[in-house]
Amino acid sequence: MEKGRPNDHLANERTFLAWMRTSIGIMGFGFIVVKFSMFIKHLTLLIEGSITLSEVSNSGIIGVLLVLIGVLTAVMALINYKRIKKQLESGDYTSSNPLTTFLTIGMVVISIILIWFLYRSI
Repeated sequence: MEKGRPNDHLANERTFLAWMRTSIGIMGFGFIVVKFSMFIKHLTLLIEGSITLSEVSNSGIIGVLLVLIGVLTAVMALINYKRIKKQLESGDYTSSNPLTTFLTIGMVVISIILIWFLYRSI
């Protein structure tokens, strides 16, 4: 088989950087969810004088899970980048990307939990 050309290696790097931007976005969204949870907690404490931890902690947990998914996305992006780089250098490229499957499943699960939490808050 033919070894990877410079364009192939550059495309691999662009894909890696795109995954890193996605990872940062997911972590940022998780951070916002956690901060919003803290805001609601403080607002409830200010208005009612007490809070129910079960209502507030769910969104905090979701935010932390989003940050964790973002970190795992970054790690898997690096692993995928190195794997493809090695395949391009050896000239034996096979397309198999568990990162997209992992990210999709993780985001769907977190989204369902977040939708359920928001629905309960209505």
